[in-house]
Amino acid sequence: MTGFEARQLWLDWLARERRASRHTLIAYGGDLSDFLDFLTRHHGEEPTMASFAALRPADLRAFLAERATRDGVGNATRARQLAAIRGFLRFLARHHGLPPLALAGLRGPRVVPPAPRPLTPEQAIDVSRAAGDVENSPLLSARDTALFTLLYGCGLRISEALALDVKDAPKARQALRITGKGEKERLVPVLPAVAEAVAAYLRLRGAALPEEPLFLGARGDRLDPGVAQKALRTYRRLVGLPESATPHALRHSFATHLLGAGGDLRAIQELLGHASLSTTQRYTSVDAVKLLETWQKAHPRSD
Repeated sequence: MTGFEARQLWLDWLARERRASRHTLIAYGGDLSDFLDFLTRHHGEEPTMASFAALRPADLRAFLAERATRDGVGNATRARQLAAIRGFLRFLARHHGLPPLALAGLRGPRVVPPAPRPLTPEQAIDVSRAAGDVENSPLLSARDTALFTLLYGCGLRISEALALDVKDAPKARQALRITGKGEKERLVPVLPAVAEAVAAYLRLRGAALPEEPLFLGARGDRLDPGVAQKALRTYRRLVGLPESATPHALRHSFATHLLGAGGDLRAIQELLGHASLSTTQRYTSVDAVKLLETWQKAHPRSD
């Protein structure tokens, strides 16, 4: 079996057994293609199962070193590529008889995840208000108000919100069922303000079939994320918000404001659909300033 045949088997397994998202499959597929191309040049022949069995940490270090010389390939990309290669080799060891390789001691590039940059509660609310005040068609203004209120009120990813159909429209006192990364489902409570904003948009939109996209673009197709991001850039200039005011910043704000109000970290993890608690824990550093202020006010020795 050639290396590229093994690559396809692994990607098929990820899609079928791990239910990996399309974006993950594209990224890991590209990462592994880069590695197989490197091995072809490095050894002078197309890699095979025998080539993989003979791999040593030095081969992976050489690959990472070569990638580091490429423009646009930073630590985060190389760390992901190393993770993809390890996952691929583990798959071959477990399912296709490849001897386990001694790669545990190989460390990838150190990646420091950027701290989320949330908005203040007032700024997050201003985003949806600005969408209603801008000189635009009433329908588009109502659509954007509903979308941005949904992102902040329910903590959704932009892709999750735009994947909703009319039948999925959030309703007050009902949980919203969201399909997130890896096709994992979660239930998110719906605030009255979210349900009202979406209902107002749907009234202006008029009759719609249940299976139609909830958020439509100007041409009647499902709203494109790039169009939503461009709309938010317009609105943030209107009310003087920072450039960090993006659709994803509304999701960050949802989590940070819940945490600052005393929300349980595990519960916030469930609401966000994070697979790992460590991802949710990034928000604890964001709220450090508020925690310090509370300490200074309340602790007996703060003076």
